Amino acid sequence: MTRIFRVFALTLLSALTVTSAFGQQPIKIGIVTFLSGAAAGAFGVPARNGFELIAEVLNAGKMPAPYANKGFGGNPIELVIIDEAGGPQKQVAELRNLAQRVDYVIGYISSGDCLAVAPVAEELKKLTVLFDCGTPRIFEDASYKYVFRTGPSGSMDNTALALYVLERNPKVKSIAGINQNYAWGQDSWVDFEAAMKALKPDVEVKTSQMTKLFAGQFGAEISTLLSSKAQVIHSSFWGGDLEGLILQGAPRGLFKNHIVALSAGEPAINRLGTKIPDGTIIGARGPFGPFAPDTEFNKWFKNAFQERYAVPPIYASYKATNALLGLKAAYEKAQAGGAASPNAEQVIAAFENLTFEGVGGAVKMSLGKGHQAVMDNAIGMTKNVGTSLQIINVKRYPADKVNPPEGAKSEAWIKSGFKK
Repeated sequence: MTRIFRVFALTLLSALTVTSAFGQQPIKIGIVTFLSGAAAGAFGVPARNGFELIAEVLNAGKMPAPYANKGFGGNPIELVIIDEAGGPQKQVAELRNLAQRVDYVIGYISSGDCLAVAPVAEELKKLTVLFDCGTPRIFEDASYKYVFRTGPSGSMDNTALALYVLERNPKVKSIAGINQNYAWGQDSWVDFEAAMKALKPDVEVKTSQMTKLFAGQFGAEISTLLSSKAQVIHSSFWGGDLEGLILQGAPRGLFKNHIVALSAGEPAINRLGTKIPDGTIIGARGPFGPFAPDTEFNKWFKNAFQERYAVPPIYASYKATNALLGLKAAYEKAQAGGAASPNAEQVIAAFENLTFEGVGGAVKMSLGKGHQAVMDNAIGMTKNVGTSLQIINVKRYPADKVNPPEGAKSEAWIKSGFKK
């Protein structure tokens, strides 16, 4: 048997097994996440693990309420997972191919990829759920019918981060930044700088370092930051770049001589532990990981993930789970409205302005004409206790305090002093 035939046979057997178990054809969901490259181990694979765990539990009918129905309204779900590596142009081509093979698409970690695929999903009329990418430009610069995002934008992260920094250090007079030179990093720095200036107009910007995505080495930039004497250093680094900044910056005193605030730093906790210096300010792009609320639903998720993968879930795993649950909630809401097998149009109508329970708390699709989620946020600080890393001094921020109102652009809202 040739390798291609074996793969086809295994795929067919898997589909037939799912069909047999439910008595009907499965709903196919395309999943796009990093499976290779610098973002895979630290981020993309934990997201994939979340997708696979939840799909398996849903198909077994073993999810806690309010998701106890098997699959999607009794229909089995089948995941078709592809690698996000390769850049926006490649992902556009991949989406055109994937859209022909699946009923729905959930994916994308990189903001550059999201900006590229969103208009293509609209062109193809393929219901696509963005599960992570944070640039606010998706729904602030365009309007979509077929595209949703079940995770908050990065504006929330950086607004909360600025509030936290100044609440704990009200006498801060200078800031600097090191961020990746593409949509996510650029938007993150713009929002953090604007929030700091709105809250403390006399704050001085010493330097803004923009690095190539996944550059990995930051010797020159760290030297510039050290010589800037800025009191606060902001970074939205993620994946391998985040770990590189910590491992290269800590020995040189970057974290000792400055207050370092990492808007997306939570994934490094599991991988680096006590290598993250004391006093580092960290966010998880929402109430995820160690910032997740102490609910029965979250306890179930953490225990199930830990048991399956032998590590705690990071925020990528949480956001992957929320995307699947949001799509399930919309599908079943459409069913409850009278559509036994809802089409894309009916699911879209049910998804718009939906509020559903996520593993990190309530998810409200309240921005972007009902297509963009908001959630509460939480920020904390690291403390090394023996051989373990703890998150202390956690502050929670309600969604309406750290997200713009409907119809407002994040940058303008922040510069206005967060006027509603």
